[in-house]
Amino acid sequence: MSHRIDKVEHLIKEEISLIFLHKLSHVDLGFITITNVRVSPDLKLAKIYLSVFEKEKRELVLSKIEDKKGFIRSELAHRIRIKFIPELKFFIDDTLDYVEKIEGLIKKIHENDDNKTNEGSSES
Repeated sequence: MSHRIDKVEHLIKEEISLIFLHKLSHVDLGFITITNVRVSPDLKLAKIYLSVFEKEKRELVLSKIEDKKGFIRSELAHRIRIKFIPELKFFIDDTLDYVEKIEGLIKKIHENDDNKTNEGSSES
């Protein structure tokens, strides 16, 4: 990946975070973190990945953000200087869910191992 794309991704992530913090604070979005931004090689599309603290509100938050997408893009255009402001696509980042699931499975395996160890030592 090129150095320029990395810089644009970082800049978009930083600026959209500030837009959420300062310009969209009146919209009830809850606690949101922008976890990642991926920009296409031609810089025409930016995929923004969001983590929403309240899992049950994810779809609602995503739809509210979709409703504000034009506003977010125009704010971004005022803040950064690049030839084209990319089209913004927002996605829920479920990486943390995956991590929690894996940790739960590992914990379960360890509990099963501990139970077998305890059963084996009590039979002796």
